[in-house]
Amino acid sequence: MSKIAVFGGGSWGTAFSTVLADAGNDVTIWARRQGLADQISAGRNDDYLPGLELSSSISGTTDPAEAVEGADIVVLSVPSQSLRDNLAGWGDVLGDRIIVSLMKGVELGTTKRMSEVIAEAGGVPTERIAVVSGPNLAKEIVQRQPAATVIACPEESAADRVAAAVATSYFRPYTSPDLVGAEVGGAVKNVIALAVGMAEGMGLGDNTKSSIITRGLAEMTRLGVALGADARTFAGLAGVGDLIATCMSSLSRNHSFGVGLGHGMTVAEVQEKTRQTAEGVKSCASIYALARDHDVDVPIIEQVNACVHHGVSVHDMVHALLSRARKSETD
Repeated sequence: MSKIAVFGGGSWGTAFSTVLADAGNDVTIWARRQGLADQISAGRNDDYLPGLELSSSISGTTDPAEAVEGADIVVLSVPSQSLRDNLAGWGDVLGDRIIVSLMKGVELGTTKRMSEVIAEAGGVPTERIAVVSGPNLAKEIVQRQPAATVIACPEESAADRVAAAVATSYFRPYTSPDLVGAEVGGAVKNVIALAVGMAEGMGLGDNTKSSIITRGLAEMTRLGVALGADARTFAGLAGVGDLIATCMSSLSRNHSFGVGLGHGMTVAEVQEKTRQTAEGVKSCASIYALARDHDVDVPIIEQVNACVHHGVSVHDMVHALLSRARKSETD
């Protein structure tokens, strides 16, 4: 049995903590608010996963040092755009532990992936940073529905340690050395899910949604390969697997956010209604900037960014995509 710290008491942080506890670990969740930490210690998380009874092996705290005391592994599960500030607030508590990132985004301004932010702001060597990515919708995970995931880390022994810590009868981890590919897949799929949700909200059918997913996968792969990822990663769980789940499920925040936009709501109106973080809304700007910096063609990401941040209507977005010059599918 290991002691593991999870920084972030939201839906996915709590769901992942449940997996860790079911795998036989003692888990301490760091939460920003004392009220949430107290809820977690009392065996529930009514703010994010109401009705879930947490394992007695899970406790909560607002003290970063208390969270990591005795921990072998630290899991980070905070909104991607707040990661750098959180790392500054936590100080040097991460130590020489393996750091696991559950975050799926690209930092605004720097266009850095989450592992790059952890390395830079947290002083953690890349070989001690692992990324979890795959079709892992939090609500299904806490219901113990079977799922698989990828633990990506350039250091094989570190990936194996994390995989051993999360393996349960319903949660199957695979390992990969492709940290870049797992992170690109995890970030880009959120933006494509916004586009699919917009199409659904407009009343468009499965042909449209399937076309967006497939061409979105092409954009994901182009960008990932340009950044040094293995193209094969995008045919696996961290690529097409996570993409399908996020684009097609009503449990996906990004998909649901896109549906609201497709219904004609503004970004502010959808945010007010959902009251939860849809990572693609903020990250689409930084992902598009990253693609431009590497001269990668990403028309779906470009148009989603135009809708979310520049007032382009979803109808104009569809027209812009369909009126592009014809080309070979494999170019």
